[in-house]
Amino acid sequence: MGQILHHPDKTLIEQLVRQSLYEHMGVQKASKSEGPNPLLVNVSARHCHLTQDAVEALFGAGHQLKPMKWLYQEGQYAAEESVTLIGPRSRVISNLRILGPCRDINQVELAYTDARSLGFEVPVRQSGDIEGTPGCMLMGPNGYFKMDNGVIRAAIHVHMSPEDAAHYGVKDKDFMKLKVHGECGLTFDRVFVRVKPEFKLEVHLDTDEGNACGLDAETRCELLT
Repeated sequence: MGQILHHPDKTLIEQLVRQSLYEHMGVQKASKSEGPNPLLVNVSARHCHLTQDAVEALFGAGHQLKPMKWLYQEGQYAAEESVTLIGPRSRVISNLRILGPCRDINQVELAYTDARSLGFEVPVRQSGDIEGTPGCMLMGPNGYFKMDNGVIRAAIHVHMSPEDAAHYGVKDKDFMKLKVHGECGLTFDRVFVRVKPEFKLEVHLDTDEGNACGLDAETRCELLT
């Protein structure tokens, strides 16, 4: 008689479903992809991170961001609030979503095509590395906020826990490869590794990168060292 699992772990269920799907498709997974936690690859659309001072300048004194949608990483959310970004050619992007909670720096993350349409020349940077980057003007219902710098194209990166890092044999600030399968499959060679105990295993791409590889919910991806 087979063993009955009364309360199977969600992660175990996901792994079993994926394994069954791969076997049905005749696909063999690389051993490195069979980690302790399932890999999620998400496209991160243009957005901004703001300080509390910036939020109050844009939305009024004492204003607190209101979570609209909780994101995969613990404690992170897309806020109800959005702003208008004014570029150097007076071109604008409206409804630029704010991600919360508030941070200690102001940062706007754009895809390459977003930046070009606005007239920006933005470097590829890791989050928080904003020295020497262009600034912009943000507009909210309460007024304007000028950013002297902080407009970047975010480098592709992976969040992972120490458990995941040990499995893949990497450490914080290393680089890995992400192999994306499918008709438009390609390999990203410089995936920056971020390791913290609270992180879930997740790769972030921007919209240009996601479109280039045809990424969708059914696309098989694996991390390689």
